[in-house]
Amino acid sequence: MIQIVRGQVDSVSMPNKHSSTHSELLQVMNPIYVLLIVILLNIQANFADQVEFEPAQPMPSAPLDRQSTISRIAVGSCAQTNKDQTIFNTIRAQKPDIFLYIGDNVYAATEKDDPRLSSLKQAYHLLAQSEAFQQLRKQVPVLPTWDDHDFGLNDAGGDWPHKAQSEALFEYVWAIPEQAPSRLRKGIYHSQLIGEENTQVQIIVLDTRFFRTPLFLLPEPHIHGRYTPSTAPDQSLLGEDQWSWLAAQLTIPAQLRIIVSSIQFLAEGHHWESWRLLPQERSRLFALLRGKQVNNAIVVSGDRHLAALYKDEASLNFPLWELTTSSLNVPLSSFKTDIQLEPGPNRVGLPFYDANFAMIEIDWEQAKLELQIRNAQNEVVRQTQLLLKLPGMESH
Repeated sequence: MIQIVRGQVDSVSMPNKHSSTHSELLQVMNPIYVLLIVILLNIQANFADQVEFEPAQPMPSAPLDRQSTISRIAVGSCAQTNKDQTIFNTIRAQKPDIFLYIGDNVYAATEKDDPRLSSLKQAYHLLAQSEAFQQLRKQVPVLPTWDDHDFGLNDAGGDWPHKAQSEALFEYVWAIPEQAPSRLRKGIYHSQLIGEENTQVQIIVLDTRFFRTPLFLLPEPHIHGRYTPSTAPDQSLLGEDQWSWLAAQLTIPAQLRIIVSSIQFLAEGHHWESWRLLPQERSRLFALLRGKQVNNAIVVSGDRHLAALYKDEASLNFPLWELTTSSLNVPLSSFKTDIQLEPGPNRVGLPFYDANFAMIEIDWEQAKLELQIRNAQNEVVRQTQLLLKLPGMESH
């Protein structure tokens, strides 16, 4: 139909621009032709996107009100579309102000060198069909990022040859607005500043995939992972453009900063993916936080198919906490029977190995922050409470 209409427009005889008889008609009709052509091109572009990304489809969520104070933030990661989806109902029942979906939001059935990302598109299609997730995003704004599996390949980084296609697919399925700053650059990092004055929360969503240099393999297999810290002088996790962007973001006034990293930042006891494997980048983030005099910040992460709390008291002028929550429906206990406790010098308490999500509860009046790990039945299984340093308020 579009081809026929466009053909009709193209075939319309235009007045001779040298004819004085038709000069007034040309002035009247020209804007109409231009507007019609623009509309048709937009329709054609949208149709082309739909064809390119089929069977995936956009998954818009409830609009985010950036002017309203928020106090309940849900966090989740790592969900198989062919597994039980009811945990999304549990999350929705908590009536969170925002849901941070922080990576491995889908898993392709087959991960292979396919420029069309056919299996990944199918996985997104299945997520869009999930009734539980439909209801969640209908009621709650969703802020997503990716990890390796929704990037396209297990443990993939910046050398993944189809990362540009994956980024275009991500922006399509999560209905990222055309005018969004993240659309104008490589990678999917973005931020949101939410809330009224003196209760502003800045959510900084990092991209730990698009710019990452290759990881170093251990020479021998290890029970707790396959990698060893990189010694490469040019090692990268965020890339220079993202580092510059992050430095600018940390100058924006906010009463609480939530730094979203799909992989763990503080964990040191294992050899799976984490910031520890790129030690120069990890040190750089600590240095940046110190240099920008950041306080009232926490890190949230996923990836690990377990949940745990971590704390670093030595690197900054305040205790930095990390909340790891994973997985929504493929936890470690669902596919591993001989779970071995990994060392955890920065971990507070024991990991939780069953299905889980997290809640961040903010009490602005009492200047308190509660980090909670909850199981699929909404029972709190791990938690800690932090004090916020808010202007004009004494510590409680």
